[in-house]
Amino acid sequence: MSSSAIFILDAKGKVLISRNYRGHIDMGVIDKFMPLLMEKEEEGLITPILQTPECTFAYVKTNNLYLVSVTRSNANIALVFVFLHKVVQVFTEYFKELEEESIRDNFVVIYELLDELIDFGYPQTTDSKILQEYITQEGHKLEIQPRIPMAVTNAVSWRSEGIKYRKNEVFLDVIESVNLLANANGNVLRSEIVGAIKMRVYLSGMPELRLGLNDKVLFESTGRGKSKSVELEDVKFHQCVRLSRFENDRTISFIPPDGEFELMSYRLNTHV
Repeated sequence: MSSSAIFILDAKGKVLISRNYRGHIDMGVIDKFMPLLMEKEEEGLITPILQTPECTFAYVKTNNLYLVSVTRSNANIALVFVFLHKVVQVFTEYFKELEEESIRDNFVVIYELLDELIDFGYPQTTDSKILQEYITQEGHKLEIQPRIPMAVTNAVSWRSEGIKYRKNEVFLDVIESVNLLANANGNVLRSEIVGAIKMRVYLSGMPELRLGLNDKVLFESTGRGKSKSVELEDVKFHQCVRLSRFENDRTISFIPPDGEFELMSYRLNTHV
């Protein structure tokens, strides 16, 4: 990914926030975004990517706001969209409701966040828990020389050091939903289960947790027989999981973030 600039626009296309990261595009190019979007809507060709001879726009819309990434190079567009959705998530965790009023009321904090989220067009620190350690919404006076929190440069960037609880607790929930497609006669054409393992962790220090899976659980790359097994597809792990350990013995070993997070998600094709 290489995002030249980020813009936040209102429903009419007016720029609320803008940040130029690489300095090689004219910031006025954003004026072409809304007319181009309206033209595509009239043609019934709405796409999340808009192109001009000068640049490419990739955008996500949320609550009548447009978050637009502008790139001039051949960027990894999938990564651009992942990053844009991550920005929306971080802003929502900071301001609860992401709307035009919250953008105007917190523009100073937003500029600080944009400077930390991305550096010279490349994603940097996107974990809201780490960002909240040194970008706050409360005014304060610095009594000592400011220093970058250890979590930013630590190998375990998703967890801060020195966490303490009187009572150590871990909660694990497996949440599954069924997607079903049936014809007019009620016959099932396609079905799948989409699941996620979510955790709430309240542990002191830097604990290492291990989670074992049932021997019947297989992954799409194993190639073993499926008659008595459960094959998981599209498996995604949180960044805290040690993938090398998982590849060796199928043990999910990790140092968890503090609080709530999604450990993994998966999809299971099955007959319901």
